[in-house]
Amino acid sequence: MIKIIENKQIIKLQRKNKIIERSVLDYKTNKAVYDFRGFKPVQDVVKEEKVVEIKPKKKKVIRKKKDVQVDLETDKKEMEVAVQKDME
Repeated sequence: MIKIIENKQIIKLQRKNKIIERSVLDYKTNKAVYDFRGFKPVQDVVKEEKVVEIKPKKKKVIRKKKDVQVDLETDKKEMEVAVQKDME
């Protein structure tokens, strides 16, 4: 015996990108099967957006090298003067 129902309510089910349409009666009777296979009603699907804060990049400090010859004796004197100032 086949019953024809004129006032069928249709429900849309979604799994990833696939959307299928089934009657509400069929969905209620086989709800466990649809849930097991990953189908959910379209109304219940909520898109979650993750907000990720991007940290600013650290800037590298590039120091230019001096082309001046190093005089060890004057550097020692300058260091001694700087140490004496620090002590005061």
